[in-house]
Amino acid sequence: MASDKPIRVAIIGLGFGAEFIPIYQNYPGAEMSAVCRRDPKGLEEVGEKYGIKGRYTDYRELLKDPNIDAVHINSPIPDHAWMSIEALNAGKHVACTVPMATSIEDCKKVVEAQRSSGKVYMMMETVVYSREYLFVKELYEKGELGRLQFLRGSHQQDMDGWPEYWPGLPPMWYATHCVSPCLALLGKHAESVVCHGSGRIREDLVAKYDSPFAVESATFTIKDSDVVAEVTRSLFDTARQYRESFDATGSRKSFEWQQVEGEDPVIHTKSTPEAPLAEPEIAKRVKVPDYARLLPEGIQRFTQPAAIQDADHLSFLQGGGHGGSHPHLVHAFLSAVKGERAPLPDAETSANWTMVGLCAHESAMKGGERLTIPTF
Repeated sequence: MASDKPIRVAIIGLGFGAEFIPIYQNYPGAEMSAVCRRDPKGLEEVGEKYGIKGRYTDYRELLKDPNIDAVHINSPIPDHAWMSIEALNAGKHVACTVPMATSIEDCKKVVEAQRSSGKVYMMMETVVYSREYLFVKELYEKGELGRLQFLRGSHQQDMDGWPEYWPGLPPMWYATHCVSPCLALLGKHAESVVCHGSGRIREDLVAKYDSPFAVESATFTIKDSDVVAEVTRSLFDTARQYRESFDATGSRKSFEWQQVEGEDPVIHTKSTPEAPLAEPEIAKRVKVPDYARLLPEGIQRFTQPAAIQDADHLSFLQGGGHGGSHPHLVHAFLSAVKGERAPLPDAETSANWTMVGLCAHESAMKGGERLTIPTF
């Protein structure tokens, strides 16, 4: 897009999605042009609160608006794929919350729509823009971790009380928060996966998706790498404080996520003959810095909870603020739309991160059979 032309953005879904409105409004070179919500009353309330003139209850009518360049989709999970496909086919750039889709077939359709349209598609994966991930990435790129030897992700959450499409959802269908940091750190795609289900959720939850497991735990191989990653997911009937985490085990140093909210993570440093460490000295807690400095000045404050407009939303409260990732996501997406950098994750990578979980659940239902993750 021409650098002097503002990028006109529409946000679809105004629960969690409303959090992004002031970020777009304060982003240099962006214009918050429209919002879309099925509920007319809620739509008007948000439109008035943020002074947004474009208001739609019908998504397909919004896509006909020639004054909209890009859509940011925050709709329920079952709507992600078809909304992304129709937006791309309508010539709009697409940012979509996770996951890309709930079937391999739909992942393929989104990738094909992106390729045929030539527009930007970016799955808005929070973890790879969180301050914790940016910290580990910085350590790795500086060589402080040494050779990566193993990666682990964990996303455990109590989804009781969430909207109607959540109850009984297969845990690995929503696995990108723990899969993505493992793959993004190496810059590679997953190749195959083995997953086992454990325990059983209550029968009324099983009925909706025919998914019985309380916990699903998977290991996956990574293309052109000798590193294997492990991820664990749970959504119902499992006693655990919210945890959205990843660990990176290196030959020199390792990063380990904190056990409970409010603690600091741990860096383990390898003892060597040249620099011997007593056992208590190997592990030390570390303060993770904020990375607002990587952002345009107008949106730097949004890495902090004090600037969040919708901080009482369940996804924010349980997600611990998503690691200050929201303004980084907006910056990455709009930079990609402007052609300044490739989207991360792009369509193919978004599909791969999503299909790790989709194939993992299929593997668990088949008793731990190894499955190759498709490529398109």
